[in-house]
Amino acid sequence: MKTEKMPHGNPERLILFTRRPEPGRTKTRLIPLLGPEGAAALQRQMTEHILSMARRYIRTHACDLEIRFEGGTPEQMARWLGKDLLLVPQKGGNLGERMGNALESAFHCGAQRAVLAGTDIPGITADTFEGAFAALTVNHTVFGPARDGGYYLVGMQKSVSRRAIPLIFEDIPWGTGIVLEKTLDRLTSLGLSVTLTELLRDVDRPEDLAACQIVFPSSD
Repeated sequence: MKTEKMPHGNPERLILFTRRPEPGRTKTRLIPLLGPEGAAALQRQMTEHILSMARRYIRTHACDLEIRFEGGTPEQMARWLGKDLLLVPQKGGNLGERMGNALESAFHCGAQRAVLAGTDIPGITADTFEGAFAALTVNHTVFGPARDGGYYLVGMQKSVSRRAIPLIFEDIPWGTGIVLEKTLDRLTSLGLSVTLTELLRDVDRPEDLAACQIVFPSSD
């Protein structure tokens, strides 16, 4: 199993944020519909789908793949997702701190462009990652807008200063419908250019399941 200290020389790094699918602690807003086991199984299914898209992308690109996770240990995550992966616990308090830490670490390891994505967006494909990295050849940042007003993907060039990275995520009202709006305002104030990718829906609530036509395991 790889560790964060291992050398990486590729110009791109793709980071996936996920958590170990533990019943009762995963996708809690879906538990009333799916039950604890069903919600955890859905989290597992979505993570494995996005990981397959990420693996497809890196097969044809000079790109390192990293999993930043919550819950469990690196050994447990390796047994689930594969021992070939770089597996790193998420670091920081709120979501913004954890994303900022992951992106700064990617640049510290030598990446020139880094893209971070969640694993609860069934619409993500390898082409999503292709477009995001392509956007970073012309703009400082790239964001994937979600239908709930947040975003499912964020990417940056290494040229974004270490001072600016924390500011992008600081004092954002996480979990509200104005996350992306406030973030874009922040980018403007920092003088950073941005590309927006396709609008997709993440899966947090029962109505998201119907909209995305997801087939989830029975919780019986």
